[in-house]
Amino acid sequence: MFNYEVIDRVEKISKDEFYNQYYKPQKPVIIEKLTEDWPAYRKWNFDYIKKIAGDKIVPLYNNDPVSADKKVNEPDAKMKMTDYIDLLQKGPTDLRIFLFNILKQVPAMQEDFKFPDLGLNLFKSLPMLFFGGAGSNVFMHFDIDLANILHFHFAGEKQCILIKPQDTKYMYKIPYATICREDINFDNPDFVKWPGLKYITPYKAHLSHGEMLYMPEGWWHYMQYLTPSFSMSLRSLAKKPSNFINAVLNIFIKRNYDNFMRKKQGQKWIDYKNNRAIVNTNKAINLTK
Repeated sequence: MFNYEVIDRVEKISKDEFYNQYYKPQKPVIIEKLTEDWPAYRKWNFDYIKKIAGDKIVPLYNNDPVSADKKVNEPDAKMKMTDYIDLLQKGPTDLRIFLFNILKQVPAMQEDFKFPDLGLNLFKSLPMLFFGGAGSNVFMHFDIDLANILHFHFAGEKQCILIKPQDTKYMYKIPYATICREDINFDNPDFVKWPGLKYITPYKAHLSHGEMLYMPEGWWHYMQYLTPSFSMSLRSLAKKPSNFINAVLNIFIKRNYDNFMRKKQGQKWIDYKNNRAIVNTNKAINLTK
């Protein structure tokens, strides 16, 4: 098992404290009571979501490995929000909602939250919701835009594992993608099969209703829903020029090239990338020894 670093927890924090102690050094933190004066703190539960957004058709994703016949972020299914919440509350399911845009789908929900003044230039048009059932998880990845993320959790319990970008060379990262080898079990890592994991420093966070996790730009994250629940992410552009450049390359070059090669070579392309992930990490290990 990993030896986890503990993420700082504070009840509240000033703009200057957040900026100097966490944003500037790119360090994660959990702020426990940032949302207590939001209407969302009282209102955001599954009954409310069904009432205000129950008729919306939502895209659903499962944990199947990347397939050559699917584009990046292509949903596995769709259904009404009401039916999906009923499914969540009946029992475990691996179907999740990913990147549900509040402003586009349910504009009235914007009245329920505020954009916190923490010194970040947050995108006002991109508040996104994420839903999952008990036991479901979001594979280890980093966000394609390398944004700074404020991740607010509601209506249940969630566990997050974070890994700093400096450890990417040991993560069996898939080329032209923002994921690592999908056959790695981060809940119970096999250090013999995946020796690079011995060199990483993971952080663990437990989130309850109303708590916010700050994830600095480019940090890997693996999310596990302990109970049916949902979260909202707000984001701002990458602070480091190199990360901003890489974000542009990820979105406009690498993603399109990857989709093109999947279409052209199919499973052969997937197998090639999976193999390169091992080769590249082994090189990093050899240089570290």
